[in-house]
Amino acid sequence: MGRNRGFPSMASAVPSSSSSDGGATTGRRPLGLVANAIKRKDGFLHLFIMTGILMLSVRSLGQKYRIRDLSRDNDVLREEHDALCCRTAAVKDALLHEASLDSSGLLADHLRRLFREDTDH
Repeated sequence: MGRNRGFPSMASAVPSSSSSDGGATTGRRPLGLVANAIKRKDGFLHLFIMTGILMLSVRSLGQKYRIRDLSRDNDVLREEHDALCCRTAAVKDALLHEASLDSSGLLADHLRRLFREDTDH
């Protein structure tokens, strides 16, 4: 019986300290982000590298579609430029034709000088 006397006192002392304080659960706090990153360096490094690759891919995809849109805009502007050049030439021809009908020829001479100045610039 002498041996059993020591056990109850130890057994009662151990559970009372851990159960009343909750020492194992509250004494240990979860790791913060930096501490967790230091603990798992390889995982966080892999995460950052993959995130960088994803961001570069998204940026590249955006630039691809932007180039495609700019190419379409360039084609439309070329068509508008060609149409405006044709209309300008038609207006010049019509004005010169109307001016040639004038008997004095002053208007035709003046228009030729104006159109010549346009082409010089």
